[in-house]
Amino acid sequence: MKIKLLNNLTAGILLLSSAATFGQAPNLGTAADFALFSTVGAVTNTGISHVTGNTGTNSGSSTGFGNVNGVMHDNDGASAQCASDLLLAYNQLNATVPAFFPAPLLGNGTVLFAGVYSISGATTLNLDLTLNAQGNPNAVFIFQIQGPFSTNADAKVKLINGAQACNVFWKVEGLVSMAAGTMMKGTVIANNAAINMNTNDTLEGRALSTSGAVTLDGTLVYTPSGCGSPILTGPNAPVLASTECYAIFSSNGAVSNSGITTVMGDVGTNTGLTTGFDTLLVTGTVHPIPDASTAACAADLANVYTYLNTLPYDIELLYPAQFGNNLVLTPHTYLLNAATVFTDSLYLDAQNNANAVFVIKINGALSTSTYSKVLLINGTQAKNVYWKVEGAVSINDYSVFCGTIVCNNGALGAVGTGVALNGRALTTTGALSTTAASTTMPPVCTPTGITSYENANAVSIYPNPFTNTLSILLNDASVNNYELHIYNVLGAEVMKKSITEQLTTLATGMLPSGIYFYQLNNSRKTIQSGRLISQQ
Repeated sequence: MKIKLLNNLTAGILLLSSAATFGQAPNLGTAADFALFSTVGAVTNTGISHVTGNTGTNSGSSTGFGNVNGVMHDNDGASAQCASDLLLAYNQLNATVPAFFPAPLLGNGTVLFAGVYSISGATTLNLDLTLNAQGNPNAVFIFQIQGPFSTNADAKVKLINGAQACNVFWKVEGLVSMAAGTMMKGTVIANNAAINMNTNDTLEGRALSTSGAVTLDGTLVYTPSGCGSPILTGPNAPVLASTECYAIFSSNGAVSNSGITTVMGDVGTNTGLTTGFDTLLVTGTVHPIPDASTAACAADLANVYTYLNTLPYDIELLYPAQFGNNLVLTPHTYLLNAATVFTDSLYLDAQNNANAVFVIKINGALSTSTYSKVLLINGTQAKNVYWKVEGAVSINDYSVFCGTIVCNNGALGAVGTGVALNGRALTTTGALSTTAASTTMPPVCTPTGITSYENANAVSIYPNPFTNTLSILLNDASVNNYELHIYNVLGAEVMKKSITEQLTTLATGMLPSGIYFYQLNNSRKTIQSGRLISQQ
């Protein structure tokens, strides 16, 4: 009996002890929207850093940043509110009762469970520190560091078994200094001290200081998702009506092609002539002269433009001449208020919401570099991406571009050699020309009374041109019994793959540079075909 009572008592003590180790996350208030912030101090950047989340200071200035996927707030109402909310969050973290007291050298392969950890002085993170939520996505990890906090090169905080960065908090009484290559998780709050981040550092969380400078140099910082944060859906998409059927169209201007161009969707103009397209390479209708279909498209395109033009923006990207450069955008309406130069790559991140919409409004011309790429990640679909451009558009050779381009009063004068457009090229007024390009209309076109393409877009294949990987996205996830065949220019089959998942990624590094052709079959019937370009 005594043994039984002792066991019950021990179990009760352990249960109470376990419950006591779970801290409560502070209420960040508006500070949750900020990736970088100082109540008193400058926020500065050197090198190419990428930030998702608001950035600012309530007493100082933010300088050296390129395009930020958030709003810059310096010395305004939002920064004042953030300063107030940050102080409240700091006080909550500071008042939390600790249950564990680890040594000042964290990491080295250690695994920690949820709880409140207090370290009495200067602390260093070395190698790997793993935070294990034990299957509880609400598990909270709080680190109270009563001195400066530093990380060694390539130190990493890893999250397992449901742990989320939004539930990790670091309260530091002193300088925070992250060495190059650090991978940090959680909200870092430095009290009366600076936060320094270096080249190739990644912070999934926030860097916030009650009083001290925040500096970056070639760093990736993004606010964490989860923990009740809103799911980004972006704006409502425009109603395309008959424009849904057109891959290439001008309401008023000649539409022409040179070279071997493949198109999925209609091609035409409502004023002028359409020339140079091989009907055998167009899955759709080539409208050589204006007709009832082109008239309907012109009227509907005007409505699409008006909707996009009047749509309020959420985020202004302040440096249009520096667009791209591996910038990551999330579902919002963006404004670039000048002529825009798109260099290198742009990532559109739907955050696993396949219905998320992106609208990018450019008040000026748009031009891209050679081999520029719009890359869709985490569920983003080309049919949900829209570009409204006030001026001419030039997509340079071998670029990969995704989304519906609506050009107003400007020529789509150069869809260059080897360009893969997973979307549409539409202009209200201006000539439109393509040169040995590949254009795929994102959705299946079925507007009443116009044109119907059964199976015209069973899958989207991107990027095209491709290098080491090729992705196949099923546009109808309920149909998943396809077989993909890829052939070289001599007609020899070089790859065959059963497509059973909504998204399939193929390793293609073994395919030499050149032109290839694909067939997508369903029950031995060809559903879709086209051309692919390898750039190894």
